[in-house]
Amino acid sequence: MDRLTREANNRNWGNHVHFALGELVDLPAGPGGEMDIEGLDARDGWLWVVGSHSLKRGKAEGNSQAGLEALACIERDPNRAFLARIPLVDTGDGPMPVRRDRDRRLAHIKLRKNKSVLRKWLRKDPHLAPFLDLPCKENGFDIEGIAARDLRGWMGLRGPVLRGLAVVLGFEMKLKGGRRLKARRIEGKRRYRKHLLPVRGQGVRDLALEGDDLILLTGPAMAGDGAAAIWRWRGGALATASGLVAGGDVEMIRELPYRGVEDHPEGIVRWDDSPWMVVYDSPAQARLGSEPARVTADIWAHQT
Repeated sequence: MDRLTREANNRNWGNHVHFALGELVDLPAGPGGEMDIEGLDARDGWLWVVGSHSLKRGKAEGNSQAGLEALACIERDPNRAFLARIPLVDTGDGPMPVRRDRDRRLAHIKLRKNKSVLRKWLRKDPHLAPFLDLPCKENGFDIEGIAARDLRGWMGLRGPVLRGLAVVLGFEMKLKGGRRLKARRIEGKRRYRKHLLPVRGQGVRDLALEGDDLILLTGPAMAGDGAAAIWRWRGGALATASGLVAGGDVEMIRELPYRGVEDHPEGIVRWDDSPWMVVYDSPAQARLGSEPARVTADIWAHQT
């Protein structure tokens, strides 16, 4: 994980510091295993972190038989099945994640080398279970955003997209022994709520909270480029039952410009009082600088 703090001009963020999660948590594949962290939310002195929980397909390089064989290989990285709430302490230079701060402790879901607890909770889901064994970026199960308040959280799925509907999962966590997160049973035997949102066939790329509204950054569920937008789900944080979200409750805040193979919207966060800052995967070369190293983000206001 990396931290930037705001500089004196109030427009730039710098003072880069790196934090290794493997120094805070005993990860099932060790500190060198890929985590594929896709969601971060810092709020009220806590940092929530979630991995993609996805499978990945090998990359085919070149025209060789070996490339074809690599493409047939689907792998699971145990560290991807990560979900934690971590105390933040103010060092004077910025917030720092720690294992323990007085009576506040780092807590995470049970981590296993050969199983994912969260995926286990979804194994009997009639909508999501068929996608659990598909790789990410192929409409397989893929978490790409988190928002949280107290011990309640929401996870946005890049995939699957179900007949054009994006999926947001809601959880209510409890602490076991102060160090373990476990989802409460909130719908019969289920440990989650499932919300399907009409966002023009796009998948969720990030989530944010604004009061009781959930803000969604959306983009293509599959590999490659495509349309992207910012949406508001009015009252999303108040939803207490699974179901289809009415179109009237979901408002497009802003359609983002299509820039082809560059500038794929990947993260969103509030910027001061009203606009939203969006950062990009595959950034255009014009966004990058080397002396000092830098990348430029965009500030988007509501569309008029």
